[in-house]
This record gives sequence, C-alpha cells and structure tokens, in this order.
Amino acid sequence: MPKRTDIKSVLILGAGPIVIGQACEFDYSGAQACKALREEGYRVILVNSNPATIMTDPEMLMRRTLSRSIGKCT
Repeated sequence: MPKRTDIKSVLILGAGPIVIGQACEFDYSGAQACKALREEGYRVILVNSNPATIMTDPEMLMRRTLSRSIGKCT
C-alpha cells in the first residue's frame, strides 16, 4: 500500500485502564503502531488515560496527551 502524502499526523487512542493479564498485548500493539508510524514520518499523537504504559514514553511519540475519559458510555 503506498504511503499517503495527504496525511501528516495520526491520532492513536490508547486502551486506557486494562485488566491484569491483558496489558501486555494492548501495550505492545499500541507501541508498535506508534513506532511504525513514526518511522514512516508521520506525526504521532497519543491520547491515553493510562500513564503506566510504554506507549506514553516520550521517545515513542512526538506529542502525548494523558487525559481521563470525558464521556460516559450508557
């Protein structure tokens, strides 16, 4: 698939709080997505409410936003 030149930034939504036993898979896949997109030259922005993940490492991202969930699912 050719690289899209019209896209400069990519927003990744982190999984947030994770159940013990699932953290590794979510964290690894998100970290790999950040790494791959950055290597392709995209500006990666991560929104994640869980600061205890490798995805929030400043070396992984160009910008990070740690925020709590704004909305509420019903």
